[in-house]
Amino acid sequence: MKRVLSLILMIGIGSFTLRGQVTFPRNDVKDERSRAFIFKNATIIVDHQHTIKNGMLMIKDGKIQNVAQTLNVPEGYTVIDLEGKFVYPGLIDIYTSYGLPAVKKIQNNFWGREQIQSATKGAYNANQAIKPEYAAAEEFAMNSEKAKKLRNLGFGSVLSFRADGIARGSSVFATLGNDSENVSMLNTAVAAHYSFNKGSSTQSYPVSAMGYIALLRQTYLDAEWYKSLKTKPFTDQSLVAWNQLQSLPQIFETNNWLQLLRADRVGDEFGKQYIIKGGGDEYKRIQEVKATGASLIIPLNFPEAFDVEDPLDAMKLSLKQMLHWELAPTNPGILEKNGIEFAITTHRVESGKFWKNLRKAIGHGLSEETALKALTTIPARLINMDDMVGSLKTGMVANFLVTSGNLFSKDVVIYENWIQGKRYVINPMDQLELAGKYDLNFMGNSYNLEISGKPGKHSAKIIINDTTSVKVKMKVQRELVTLNFDIGDKEISDKEIRFSGWVDGKDIQGRGQLGNGDWVSWQALHRDDLSEEDKADPVADKADSDYGKVLYPYLGYGNAQVPTQKSLLFKNATVWTNESDGIMQNTDVLVKQGKIVKIGKNISDKAAEVIDATGKHLTSGIIDEHTHIAATSINDVATNSSMVRIGDVINPDDINIYRQLSGGVTAAQILHGSANPIGGQSALIKFRWGASPEAMKIKGADNYIKFALGENVKRSRSTASRRYPQTRMGVEQVYMDAFTNALEYEKEWKSYNKLSTRQKATADKPRRDLVHEAMLEIIRGQRFISCHSYVQSEINMLMHVADHFGFKVNTFTHILEGYKVADKMAAHGVGGSTFADWWAYKWEVRYAIPYNPILMQMAGVTVAINSDDAEMARRLNQEAAKSVKYGGMSEEDAWKMVTLNPAKLLHLDDRMGSIKVGKDADLVLWIDNPLSIYAKAEKTMVDGIIYYDMQEDLKKRKFIQHERARLVHKMKEAKKGGASTQKPFETSHVEFHCDVIVGDHVLYLGEH
Repeated sequence: MKRVLSLILMIGIGSFTLRGQVTFPRNDVKDERSRAFIFKNATIIVDHQHTIKNGMLMIKDGKIQNVAQTLNVPEGYTVIDLEGKFVYPGLIDIYTSYGLPAVKKIQNNFWGREQIQSATKGAYNANQAIKPEYAAAEEFAMNSEKAKKLRNLGFGSVLSFRADGIARGSSVFATLGNDSENVSMLNTAVAAHYSFNKGSSTQSYPVSAMGYIALLRQTYLDAEWYKSLKTKPFTDQSLVAWNQLQSLPQIFETNNWLQLLRADRVGDEFGKQYIIKGGGDEYKRIQEVKATGASLIIPLNFPEAFDVEDPLDAMKLSLKQMLHWELAPTNPGILEKNGIEFAITTHRVESGKFWKNLRKAIGHGLSEETALKALTTIPARLINMDDMVGSLKTGMVANFLVTSGNLFSKDVVIYENWIQGKRYVINPMDQLELAGKYDLNFMGNSYNLEISGKPGKHSAKIIINDTTSVKVKMKVQRELVTLNFDIGDKEISDKEIRFSGWVDGKDIQGRGQLGNGDWVSWQALHRDDLSEEDKADPVADKADSDYGKVLYPYLGYGNAQVPTQKSLLFKNATVWTNESDGIMQNTDVLVKQGKIVKIGKNISDKAAEVIDATGKHLTSGIIDEHTHIAATSINDVATNSSMVRIGDVINPDDINIYRQLSGGVTAAQILHGSANPIGGQSALIKFRWGASPEAMKIKGADNYIKFALGENVKRSRSTASRRYPQTRMGVEQVYMDAFTNALEYEKEWKSYNKLSTRQKATADKPRRDLVHEAMLEIIRGQRFISCHSYVQSEINMLMHVADHFGFKVNTFTHILEGYKVADKMAAHGVGGSTFADWWAYKWEVRYAIPYNPILMQMAGVTVAINSDDAEMARRLNQEAAKSVKYGGMSEEDAWKMVTLNPAKLLHLDDRMGSIKVGKDADLVLWIDNPLSIYAKAEKTMVDGIIYYDMQEDLKKRKFIQHERARLVHKMKEAKKGGASTQKPFETSHVEFHCDVIVGDHVLYLGEH
């Protein structure tokens, strides 16, 4: 329902009396009896800190009147004796869609016609994934069936929101009784909701994780600007609603720890501390999660064991999947141990598994006290409802549970769930609790009888010996018990024995008939001589002592401890300096505190670890100027996507980082894809395997951006494309228009900033536009272009555009016709980052030649060889060697094309790219000439830290083999013990590069 609510009024709702329907017409006789009760002799858990034994609870008209050890019983109150029972606050779930209609699922329109504009009717936001105007209270309707399921689990109230869009609007807080919506809704605008999922939006932009962040970032800026305007030039009810929601708790949905960190960074940027719904894998990066300071909402959707009886099926599983099965139940306990506040939700957990999984979490380290907090006081406080629900205090809503004992005990029974002072019976209290161990006696024989389960769901068995037991068919009706079984002893009975009896205190006794028709007396005497272990509250699925470790990163080739810097001394190496000293024989290199501190012969340092490099080659690390690894997404679809940032979506757990370390790569530029004339902002990273996303970035590096020319961006071959431009001429116009608009934008801000304080008080501030700001950075030399290019005419065109606006293109990447315009490139001052010998993979590269790199170099162009491909990046040393073969390039110059030259193109040559005193210790020790096909990287270090070691790699492979075997055995044992299992499945790993053509469609996300 699309209209902006009067939120200020709605936020105040919540303090109304529970007799909220007095305005409704009557269709019965008047009944003014108050719902007044006193519960006595109960163990009352007021909250996680306060318990009253044999206490009394007084409620009236749906509110708690008092709770104490003893209370006077006023006239008109019904007294209920709860001797031996426990009373808990009603549980709260603040992450549900209860009472709201399902979001309509949309057909994926990936190959359909693009939708550029929003299809939302009305004066709403330009992007239909931004829906802050949606108010759950306007569609909320009590659902008796779903309410009953939640009540049976112990929940008395829920927050309900619609999970649709990036900005999802406001939620409602309601109780789970069968009252009307007028009574059930305690707060009609309780929180604002966000996600990294555009939901039912059919609009083309955004399609990527970084696009979602960019849209959020721009919407925050737009909303603040719109609010500040004295005169509104247009109406945007979405921005009005957005601003009204900012005073509410802000809840952000994420599905894993990486998204959690990204959401928190967005919040930090705009001064918001989100409450974050996590994915249940926070244990993987617990310190980074803790550093956010965010309160979390945690699901208990632990994965089932995999059925690994078939070894080929087991091979489908990654070690990461297997470890998560084992470690996911530890997540709540690890959060508690690290002092991270969290609420627990039923989100995406089958109702039959919720309590089982919660008890599993308790068995794996979560305390019962924290579990109770996470279900009561914490969720209430996070959404500012703790004056109404979450504990049993005077004046609060009468939401509470009556249980048979400790709520977290395996065999506890929830008898009743009282909601707003109304009783909802879950299990009748008069059902017998018979679980325990008994001595079953008849005909002078004695057997061990074990009864388990909850009232109404008892099961029993007779223990014959350590290996044999007999199942007993058991039925209980009030005090009457029947037991049918075959003892397997022909001397006693050759057929089923049928017993009937009654409960007498803790014991059971009665009469029964043997298979031959004889009647006998029997009794089952309850055993009080249980061990302390037997008497303890049984908690399901206690943790195994054989337990895997969290790895950094969380992959098979991760490390239990993140590697650290050392002082290292390489002795007697052949050192490829990339400096005037050239290639130095039998030379030592000393590394301290991540830097190269000394180069020469006969160096000694007692504090350094000595590495014998005799017969080996030491080089600076390979730098890949153009890659698409280590990012969650690579492409968005707007013609000008300069507002999206690869730096927002770095994925430090990409296995390609480790693989490329094994090939000597130590740093790279992660580029946006080539779907757009103007792509997104780059990220420059070092391959710090196991570091956090932010720690991967090269601090102080210059800013870069991806441009693209040619078939990919005009997409004239795609019948689905409606996006401008569709010709190469149009691409040029996109650039001219973008830079011209940026200059106009700059002029507008300069005019505003020149105003006096008095003039600014009456003037409207210009709108901040992230696209214009990025374009202006290019003109002002604060951001540098790396441009996807093939055809010489377009290469010339972009240089002319740059000349027109007074800046230089930094790098042409691919540049397979660079040899045709190398002289012009050198005159412009642009570098080339190319392939060694890719050609003929699409029409516009038909003129590519393998002599391209050396011809550009001969013209004075700084030339690098890049990968643009996750596999080829592991062999960039061999790619560099191809120019020795094809063009007769010297070995040193060839080697510079993957080390020093890319460093120059990325403006990092003062820090890396050569072996020089003072530079970063990003080094590779090769067992052979690095340009040889026989060369292997023995050690690869970044900042003086060895992240890849050939010998350690062999140990890791053994570790993976043993861990997999251990976990396979553990899963088989779990299955044998009755655990449910799932079929193994392979997780997809998407690789990216610039040019992928599928039929007539350019796959514009850059995926294959």
